[in-house]
Amino acid sequence: MTKKFIIIFALWLLTVLLTAIWTFENPEKIEKIKSFFKKKQIIKIEVSESEIQKFIANSFTVEAKKVLKLEDKTAFVIYNGFNDNFNEAKLEIYTQTGTLVKNLESKKINLPNYFTLQRNGGIKTIISFENKKIALISSNEKNCFFASLFLINDQKELFRSKCLPEVAKNNDFNGLGSSNVHLSDKILFSLGTPEKHASKNSMLAQLDNSKFGKILEINKDDLLNSINSNNELKISIFSKGHRVPQGLTILRNNVFNVEHGPKGGDELNRVIKGKNYGWPKVSYGTNYLKDNGGDGSSFKINHEKNNFEEPLFAFVPSVGISSLNHCPKVFKQYYKKNCLMGLSLYGNNLRKGHSLIIFLLNENLNKVESVEKIKLGNLILRHFVTDDKNVLYEDKNGDIYLSADKKGIFRLSFKNFR
Repeated sequence: MTKKFIIIFALWLLTVLLTAIWTFENPEKIEKIKSFFKKKQIIKIEVSESEIQKFIANSFTVEAKKVLKLEDKTAFVIYNGFNDNFNEAKLEIYTQTGTLVKNLESKKINLPNYFTLQRNGGIKTIISFENKKIALISSNEKNCFFASLFLINDQKELFRSKCLPEVAKNNDFNGLGSSNVHLSDKILFSLGTPEKHASKNSMLAQLDNSKFGKILEINKDDLLNSINSNNELKISIFSKGHRVPQGLTILRNNVFNVEHGPKGGDELNRVIKGKNYGWPKVSYGTNYLKDNGGDGSSFKINHEKNNFEEPLFAFVPSVGISSLNHCPKVFKQYYKKNCLMGLSLYGNNLRKGHSLIIFLLNENLNKVESVEKIKLGNLILRHFVTDDKNVLYEDKNGDIYLSADKKGIFRLSFKNFR
């Protein structure tokens, strides 16, 4: 072994060690670098002709088939054309990393420099209004992590939250929320507490001077005024005490949401204006264990006795609940009951996710009478395909469509009702 080789090897080893030390001591800088390059990536799409997979439910069969390959997580998937022949080219897909897929072509969305993918960030939902698109995005600027509403068409910020109080490593933008609905002359959207375990961010859900941990309300006239002027967008609190509100939907003019609990305690709520849903004071879940950054402590369970709204249903263990919508016509005709439908992500070792979940409610919409969880293989289910106002899309055959993380868009057909 020559002296020159030994010197080169020693320099290489020293470089590796210094790089490892720097990486360990500067995780946020590494995340920032990764975020920069991920934002530049163009997402590939491909029309798929996969085989049909069949899953047995209690009273029928579900047939699932991939119709479009997409290796990203969706933020919102739009298909305007209820009860028509499904056409992949009519899909308008917004991904969390900032890509728009339209006419089967993908392009990067022009987002502000403070848009970040750090801490599981990205685009979390798309609000449609007057042929314009507004993105709810995770943001980072000068060591301030915050949420903002950005008017894509006009390159204009409409809303910016206050900085999150937690240190960077304890922020988790998976908890930012990912849904919106139109309710008459209002638009409601969810904004969670960006956290994995209970933290300083948790208490924001109870503070009226913070927009985090809330279902928020925008008057459409105020939104139009803000778009057409430099006036700050007025946003009011519809309800509070939410941890990670994901899905939102309307049933018989009532608002419903699903949200992640901590370790357990995923909820289905009937959301009433002005009410408090308890986080982080009460939950049917517990805090994460120490190996996941928590202390393993439990919460008060009885919402009502502590002056909070009880969930209509709580999953213990959790299922990783994601989207919520009303049921398709075929379910309404079969069950002849008020029907909601949810999706789930991973779940956990105690209760697997990857499922379509059917909730049957009583006539007064204040009680869940039945819950059926239909596991769809290993798909991490993110969003239903809807119109631009988040109303479920059904094709002329009564089939519905949904997105699965890093897999793409799937068609679900419901057969053999018994």
